[in-house]
Amino acid sequence: MGTAREVFGDTLPIAERYADFLAGPGVERGLIGPREVDRLWERHLINCAVVAEAIPEHATVVDVGSGAGLPGLVLAIVRPDLRITLLEPLLRRTTFLDEAVALLELKNVEVRRGRAEEVAKDFAADVVTARAVAPLERLAKWALPLLRPGGELLALKGERAAVELEEARPVLSRFGVRTTELLQVGRGKVDPPTTLVRVVADSAPRRAQGSRKKRSS
Repeated sequence: MGTAREVFGDTLPIAERYADFLAGPGVERGLIGPREVDRLWERHLINCAVVAEAIPEHATVVDVGSGAGLPGLVLAIVRPDLRITLLEPLLRRTTFLDEAVALLELKNVEVRRGRAEEVAKDFAADVVTARAVAPLERLAKWALPLLRPGGELLALKGERAAVELEEARPVLSRFGVRTTELLQVGRGKVDPPTTLVRVVADSAPRRAQGSRKKRSS
């Protein structure tokens, strides 16, 4: 637990309660596979917590397809300065998230049931996060309209991160994305480091340029 203590610091007891909740009700309700219990810390909790290295102070964050709360709930634990919305369309998952937020007594989290494309007008977030939701090509269409001008999408990706970024470039171009890059966070804390695709929205990220043309016709 040395690394977990280093990453979570004073919030480690909250993270431990969350880990127990994942290993119990999370497995029982099918949100986490039983084989994941033995590697919850390295593969899931620490892997998600180090994403905080890439998020500025006091940012508003929308976690798309939050599922069991990875990475959104973990970020809320390790970074109390963040304001986080857990966005999830499935009722059984939002019920789990509501219970987790209450159990952990987190004051900086809101659980919202819905699909990103349905609620985009309600958000102008600094950061959107996502883990294991969809290929970047599809994820970008859902996530970028949730951002304020200059906001950032941080997508947790694995070995195919560079490939997904290349495949998504036509979609990103239609949104007029400002910059893209691959980041690795958590060096020395998790092996391998967590890989992020970072996409910075342009001055008008609300919809793709193609969508603008369609609506004006």
